[in-house]
Amino acid sequence: MDDACRQVLRHAMTELKLSARAYDKIRRVSRTIADLAGEERLTVGHVTEAVSYRLLDRAV
Repeated sequence: MDDACRQVLRHAMTELKLSARAYDKIRRVSRTIADLAGEERLTVGHVTEAVSYRLLDRAV
C-alpha cells in the first residue's frame, strides 16, 4: 500500500469514525479487489471502492 492509499484510508477512518477492525477489513477487501482486477499493487481506486462497500455494510 503506497502513501496515497494510506492517506485515503486514514481520512476515511477519521471522518467515518471507523474501528481498527474496520481498518483491517477495508485493507483486506482492497487487496481482494486488486487481485480480482489482476493488479499487483493497490491503488486509491481499490481503497475507495472497499470503503464504499464498508459504508453499504454499515447502512444495513
